[in-house]
Amino acid sequence: MTDDRQDRIRRRAHEIWEQAGRPEGAHQEHWEKATAEVDGAAAKPKKSAKKADAKAKPAKAAKPPKTAKPAKAAKSLKSASPTSGKG
Repeated sequence: MTDDRQDRIRRRAHEIWEQAGRPEGAHQEHWEKATAEVDGAAAKPKKSAKKADAKAKPAKAAKPPKTAKPAKAAKSLKSASPTSGKG
């Protein structure tokens, strides 16, 4: 294990330990997780920010809320009036 790699693992394991609330007795789990993260990050080639931005999908605009359709016009007052035609 190179000194640089071991140092990165040590720092990451410490971060994991602090994020977990500094529990006692979990140092092996934290070291293994840090090792996996450091080795995984080294195995994956880093993408440039330009390429990552180009692949990002644009956010969709929020759809406006649906509005209620206007109610149908009421029948004309003459035909609805009970006194129409009689009098």
